[in-house]
Amino acid sequence: MGAPKRRVRRQRVVARTRPVEAEYEARAGAVGEPEAVEFESVSESATDSEPESGSATEPESESESATDSDSDSESATATEPVSESESVSDPEAAADPLERVALHGAGVVEHGERADRLQVTVLVRPDSGSTLAADVGRGLREVPKTLEPKHFYDDVGSTLFDMICDTPEYYVTRTEEALLEEIADEVIGETSPTALVELGSGAARKTRALLEAMQRHHGRATYVPVDISEQALESSAAALLEDYDWLDIHGVVADFTQHLHRVPGAERRLIAFLGGTLGNFDRQGARGFLQGIRDAMTEGDSLLVGMDQVKQPAILHAAYNDAAGVTAAFNRNLLQVINRELSADFDVDAFEHVALYRPELQRIEMLLEARSAQSVTIEALGRQFDFGAGERVRTEISSKFTRESAEALFAAAGLTLRRWYTPENGYFALALAGIDG
Repeated sequence: MGAPKRRVRRQRVVARTRPVEAEYEARAGAVGEPEAVEFESVSESATDSEPESGSATEPESESESATDSDSDSESATATEPVSESESVSDPEAAADPLERVALHGAGVVEHGERADRLQVTVLVRPDSGSTLAADVGRGLREVPKTLEPKHFYDDVGSTLFDMICDTPEYYVTRTEEALLEEIADEVIGETSPTALVELGSGAARKTRALLEAMQRHHGRATYVPVDISEQALESSAAALLEDYDWLDIHGVVADFTQHLHRVPGAERRLIAFLGGTLGNFDRQGARGFLQGIRDAMTEGDSLLVGMDQVKQPAILHAAYNDAAGVTAAFNRNLLQVINRELSADFDVDAFEHVALYRPELQRIEMLLEARSAQSVTIEALGRQFDFGAGERVRTEISSKFTRESAEALFAAAGLTLRRWYTPENGYFALALAGIDG
């Protein structure tokens, strides 16, 4: 049942031996370097399509979207799974979350029959086309200092975040997953999408409920994951294609705060922005981002947004200060990203993870606090930055919502809130919105 398999032309295949950043190789054991291998196109009848050029205005905000980190368009897929001799057993045995990242195995995409259903377009790479240098230079000159949370998500950061989702304190993922399972058929029945677009797809663990509902309603499904981490996108695509022979994937490696206009179109798209990531914007930035999505939508498109709700401060505090220290490692990894990409000399261990709830703003703030006075040189910026003892750098905000505040936000962006789904405990909400009129 359903359409025949779509065949795509692949220009480049990346062979990955282990999804681990170089900084952690000494701690995890030697790993090989990625290699680029050229292959002939799989179908003479298939053609590569270059996304239309254009520009997008990035919304001004105190803190922009967390998911999300040149402009060459490529189709890519990874090959050669890690050999048994290279694998490390018992990945959870290491106490240090960074060591557990290095041992946290990830799938790879094989070049075979499953690759006939996969196309990956690369719009952003860490070393080209990234806004990292500009963001860091601007943020560290501010008072107080800030860093953009979208730069958390290199390969290590993406894996750490996936581990955060499994901590007992972090209620967001399991609550949203259960809610999606409950409402997926209703959402797909109402929106009848021909493609599911997910902004900041990560491990795509919550997406399965929607994809399976699409298959139940339509026989096949097309999935368009958009993520700044190529490794995370390739790994999640491998797992999905392994499990679903009725699925086609067109992945886009992109910064969705800049490349909304280059996300592939379809007759009717359900655009999903899950995990409460909208809260990483301040209210002005969230409105601007939603307006950008609204401008990219066409008639028949719908938007499904995960929104963390206001709740008891103790529950929020625990969620961002897990006992295992995974969130702390995730926060400090941002300094590793800057060290690697901008040739900086941050002493990562000289900064302490801090997360606190500000009830007057209805948001969590995540910060890095200098344990002592220090100076940091960032060669790519050609300057030095001083940090006083106890000085804090804000790395993320996570705003919390009520139905009333969410409805007002959508309306300000030119969208209409059509459905508001919540679980019994009221911890989280999924908002289904569409274009006015």
